Amino acid sequence: MLNERNLKNLLYQEFARIGKSLSSPKRLEILDILSQGPKSVEALSKATTMSVANVSQHLQTLTNSRLVTFQKKGNYVIYELADVAISNFLTSLHNLSEKQFVQVQQIKEEFLNAHLGMDGITLSELKERLEKGEVVLLDVRPKEEYEKAHIPGAISIPIEELREKLSSLPTNYDVVAYCRGQYCLMSVEAVEILKNNGINAHRLENSVQDWHQFQDKSTGELK
Repeated sequence: MLNERNLKNLLYQEFARIGKSLSSPKRLEILDILSQGPKSVEALSKATTMSVANVSQHLQTLTNSRLVTFQKKGNYVIYELADVAISNFLTSLHNLSEKQFVQVQQIKEEFLNAHLGMDGITLSELKERLEKGEVVLLDVRPKEEYEKAHIPGAISIPIEELREKLSSLPTNYDVVAYCRGQYCLMSVEAVEILKNNGINAHRLENSVQDWHQFQDKSTGELK
């Protein structure tokens, strides 16, 4: 028969399995990328600049901890997060790290906010300007991520295609670019390209998941 101490020992041993699987920076990055949608091992290898073998090893650890699942599609193995709760946990982890470690804020400011005096826009501002038809919203993530989920009204132009498709953007509107969230540089690069070509552009540092949470909160407040 279990006593309280045995119960706690068993529980925390199971909790620690998750902690151990999150102890690698690369595994955290893989989870962040998968929060945008399912990916093949090859796509994760390209995104993380790791070898396929190393990515596969990290994915095995995450699979054993039941943080990711996979299925075979033809010659490819496709991985995705096991539950939306994992994406919510990652957001909480980012927020906690930024609150507790000043280095996180310093790194963010150095790499994300020191580009051409880049102007940001909040979710509230974006919603208001979208409703007024004042801005063009640009999703610069890969096509498959856009197809999985995107902010309503957004146009999909992956960052590697942006230069050749600049002429398709209206010149009489401001453009707001977004990608995978506050630590993603694709939207930073997009704003630089747009500004260098005479287009007034802003960066939304929030992700699609942030937008949905913002919308749910706004809807709840209206009830």
